[in-house]
Amino acid sequence: MKAATIESKFPLLAVEHDCIISKDADITVAYCVELPGLFTVTNTEYEAIHSSWAKAVKVLPEYCVVHKQDWFVRETYKPATDKDDMSFLSRSFEKHFNERPFLNHSCFLFLTKTTKERMRMQSNFSSLCRGNIIPKEVNKDTSMKFLEAVGQFERIMNDSGFVTLTRITSDEITGTGEKPGLIEKYFSLSLDDTTCLEDLELGADGLRVGNKHVCLHTLSDAEDLPGRIGTDMRYEKLSTDRSDCRLSFASPVGLLLSCDHIYNQYLFIEDSAENLRKFEKSARNMQSLSRYSRGNQINKEWIDQYLNEAHSFGLTSIRAHFNVLAWSDDVEELKHIRNDVGSQLALMECKPRHNTVDAATLYWAGMPGNSGDFPAEEAFYTFIEPALCFFTEETNYRSSPSPFGIKMADRVSGKPLHVDISDLPMKKGIITNRNKFILGPSGSGKSFFTNHMVRQYYEQGVRREVA
Repeated sequence: MKAATIESKFPLLAVEHDCIISKDADITVAYCVELPGLFTVTNTEYEAIHSSWAKAVKVLPEYCVVHKQDWFVRETYKPATDKDDMSFLSRSFEKHFNERPFLNHSCFLFLTKTTKERMRMQSNFSSLCRGNIIPKEVNKDTSMKFLEAVGQFERIMNDSGFVTLTRITSDEITGTGEKPGLIEKYFSLSLDDTTCLEDLELGADGLRVGNKHVCLHTLSDAEDLPGRIGTDMRYEKLSTDRSDCRLSFASPVGLLLSCDHIYNQYLFIEDSAENLRKFEKSARNMQSLSRYSRGNQINKEWIDQYLNEAHSFGLTSIRAHFNVLAWSDDVEELKHIRNDVGSQLALMECKPRHNTVDAATLYWAGMPGNSGDFPAEEAFYTFIEPALCFFTEETNYRSSPSPFGIKMADRVSGKPLHVDISDLPMKKGIITNRNKFILGPSGSGKSFFTNHMVRQYYEQGVRREVA
């Protein structure tokens, strides 16, 4: 059997004005998302972030797809020992953490304007299954309204103070002669700048990208979801009887899942009124057939509850889908990863469902700009607010941009970080003075910590006087 080439099935047409145009005339705007740091967000702030996402999604027109894609890739720490002005202690500190493994997180957001017909297509209508792709006529007015709504979406999220969206340019999407683009990185499942295009095997034995074997777990049915969800959850390992450590509800499949994986989150914005009318009709049919099967009566009651929620609180009916795409070079390791993903989904009280039927189609739809190719049967009906609870809302710790600071370690991975606990918090208004209070048991390093801060203050003061 002759293998097909990616060029013959490739669904994207061009990238123009920082927008991805598919061969079905879907328009996609891509963003790089900056989330707050791990363990730095309170319960109230999680609710504020959730509210900002809800406000932003509601400004999008009908038949749009919100695709949030979180990459978690295992990397090793590379020490910076090539600086000339490094002291012996600083150089030894860097060497101590040489090749320390950690999970690097990158978050992307793709907003796609598609059509009613495309949203109803099932997996057998994917561009992977068609011999040719016929472009359709582009509506200029619809495109302009979509781009205006995208601008409002960006403004709402950036004004929230917690999430920052940065538009991804055309060169960053397609790549240049010296640096690969986002699409090329997706086809190699790597965020390295030395990415090369690899073969794809979409066969009965599973999905394989180059030498990476892939497993896919999906949340595509309302029956797989927990009975109760929220914007955040209690992290038991760092919580006490008197204090709570909060993480987002989807954090178990985020930074707490220590393997190479991508967490895809899809929201499909449809005509809410039409969806509710369809459910009203379905409820009447269930009522008329209830005496033939008790299941029809039960389904009718569930539909009535959905409709009552929608009409009572003015909620918008949408479809949603979430999946975890994990991979490994070793087939034996992949078996353990599959169990790890399933156990993390179980921590969310979800029913883990290992998907082997639509793995290739879902991987293909996860391509930047191709979410319009998503199979309709893999999504379930819900509302905007509960669907957004499955968004990951935190990233790993980042070093402070300030030149002044002290070295600390990441609480999860042990990766060294440069943290400014004085000047930067003053500039941001978090603190109003530089007083410190150090609390710790005997031998925990209080004196070392104090001496290090004093030396940093002294060196910083000398630099300021010289300047």
